[in-house]
Amino acid sequence: MSSSAPLQAIVRQSTVPCRSRIVRRALVNAPSPYSTIVAPPRTRHVRQVASAISPRIPARLFSTTRPRFLASADESFDPQTVERESDEVDVCIIGGGPAGLSAAIRLKQLANESGNEDFRVLLLEKAGEIGAHILSGAVIQPSAINELFPDWLDEANENRFEHATPVVGDKMRFLTKSMAIPLPTPPQMHNHGNYIVSLNQFTKWLGERAEEVGVEVYPGFAASEVIYSPDGSVKGVATNDLGMGRDGKPKDSFERGMEFHARVTMFAEGAHGNLTKQVIKKFDLRSESQHQTYGLGVKEVWEVQPEKFQKGQVVHSMGYPLPSDTYGGAWLYHFGDNLVSIGLVTALDYSNPWLSPYGEFQKMKQHPLYRDVLEGGKCISYGARALIEGGFQSIPKVAFPGGAIIGDSAGFVNVPKVKGTHNAMKSGMLAAEAAFKALSSEASGSVFLYAYEESLRNSSIWKELKEVRNMRPSFHNPLGIYGGVLYSGLEAYILKGRVPWTLKHKQTDHGATKHADQCPKIEYPKPDGKITFDILTSVSRTGTNHEEDQPVHLQVKDWDAHALETWPAYKGLENRFCPAGVYEYVEDSSKPLGVRFQINSQK
Repeated sequence: MSSSAPLQAIVRQSTVPCRSRIVRRALVNAPSPYSTIVAPPRTRHVRQVASAISPRIPARLFSTTRPRFLASADESFDPQTVERESDEVDVCIIGGGPAGLSAAIRLKQLANESGNEDFRVLLLEKAGEIGAHILSGAVIQPSAINELFPDWLDEANENRFEHATPVVGDKMRFLTKSMAIPLPTPPQMHNHGNYIVSLNQFTKWLGERAEEVGVEVYPGFAASEVIYSPDGSVKGVATNDLGMGRDGKPKDSFERGMEFHARVTMFAEGAHGNLTKQVIKKFDLRSESQHQTYGLGVKEVWEVQPEKFQKGQVVHSMGYPLPSDTYGGAWLYHFGDNLVSIGLVTALDYSNPWLSPYGEFQKMKQHPLYRDVLEGGKCISYGARALIEGGFQSIPKVAFPGGAIIGDSAGFVNVPKVKGTHNAMKSGMLAAEAAFKALSSEASGSVFLYAYEESLRNSSIWKELKEVRNMRPSFHNPLGIYGGVLYSGLEAYILKGRVPWTLKHKQTDHGATKHADQCPKIEYPKPDGKITFDILTSVSRTGTNHEEDQPVHLQVKDWDAHALETWPAYKGLENRFCPAGVYEYVEDSSKPLGVRFQINSQK
């Protein structure tokens, strides 16, 4: 790059990752069809370049002179022919949730304590900013954060987390259509000493702490491919190509993705992550565990009337509106000044394909237990996410040549406790300690984190999940929820996991689905627009926004074959399980079944 180039630079807002919370990119004018790009860094001279352009540009950007190929230069241009730039780091972490950030922070803490400030830890997060894909309103157990930052709530600490609401009370209720029957709160669900937080705010705070200790935090970059070494070990990841059109062809703004090579790559993608699934399959990590099971959590955050707000109050419920053969539960958390988080988790092994988790959540809000709190208030945000429910039986092997799986990617959620953040963070810290020890040795070549597997089995995570291992699968019984509650009560108060047996998950979630003609059709009430809402209204509250002409990330191999296989049996199950209205069957007389399956992406 010439010395005059910075003076010609055009600085614009972008999603290119950088360590600063102000995300920017410098573009240097150059003759078409090439443009020199300032993208994520390694060399020190970039600090001078960035400063010359603007004092607000972060000091550490990607530094490369790779060209930006313009699609208009050649209509037959194949993006795959462009060689990716690469960067070498010590540890690359995929996912900027609590697990990934905890691993990154612990790694840099250890490196800084040892005087190795050049130890590079890079974290890629697909969201435009850290915390953007995290839903607000959760109760967290502070055990892991107390280890990572003992002074995280200390008023003398200027970087303390300021938005934690201590839990002051627990309620457990069993719901019928009109009643809320008090139940004793199981020991696992006692929340004394825990805090209600906006998990979005908490994750942002962790991101700031990560930057402070020297983690290279790069939001706005999605890892799209696992890179392997010749010996078969994981070498790192590649990020997605930018500037691709909906038709799969490169636009004028096309930019090839970048490779990040690391001696250890950690996968912290959350539930059912794409790259995690690939490494689990490649290294046969489920050879000694059961399949994973999932739940779907649908959540809203409300501003409620002051007289209805009970700061620090935690309410959980079971029963209505879910059928007796469907596992699930709901919550209401009072936090902040006058906010409540309300949600419903529906286990995805439900049998009736007419059931809609979104519809069940709307019905639940009309129950007096919840409606009385929400009435007169205002819904300010909405979201939904998949949750790991398999527990102890479904934990895969977590280490493999060149990498590790941490957090929800491995499945450390304690379902009876209704918590997973503390275990996700702890798993990241354990993996970080094992990785730093392995990388500090003189050995070269592929790294295998044996110490992570061992420390996990000796940790509080293993003990906690083993103790409650039989509770979730106990709901697979002829009595449904009633039998499950009875058995779980026995385990919670008397057996405490000290039994010689381990119950198995009966079947996969999709294997539990019956044909539509075998089940009663469920009709959901029309939303009233005050307490209950249609899906489009709810989705508008998520803040989700995409470029109009970007590729749809959900793909179907053969659209017509999919419809022929699923529509006759399940009559549009996809329409009902998605809490964002993405999947749809529409009438189409040109198709053999008279319907066409489509994916509704943003337009």
